[in-house]
Amino acid sequence: QVQLVESGGGSVQAGGSLRLSCAAYGHPYTPACMGWFRQDPGNERREGVARIHTGTGSTYYTDSVKGRFTVSQDGASNTLYLQMNSLKPEDTAMYYCALSYKVGCRSMTEADFASWGQGTQVTVSS
Repeated sequence: QVQLVESGGGSVQAGGSLRLSCAAYGHPYTPACMGWFRQDPGNERREGVARIHTGTGSTYYTDSVKGRFTVSQDGASNTLYLQMNSLKPEDTAMYYCALSYKVGCRSMTEADFASWGQGTQVTVSS
């Protein structure tokens, strides 16, 4: 069983930056698809923010974060990152990392991700 542990959340002013980390424990198989999701209190579902295929390095971003967020990985330490720049108040949410073994790494559907972290809170003030 893979365990995912996020860190790096916090409170920043609009325009600021944060870097989220997600450490994967339990020897996750590779390649895999690792993603970042977020959920604010007003939504029942998590929004897919970004994902990366750990084998090819291909990435995906939802439109609202393109050009501001960057997803990356350190294969040696099984750590996933999300660099968030030019943060906006609407980026405020609980951020989760997740792991999927779905072939192709083309999904940002919650049900396709089998392992989830506990979340880290990001709060952006105006």
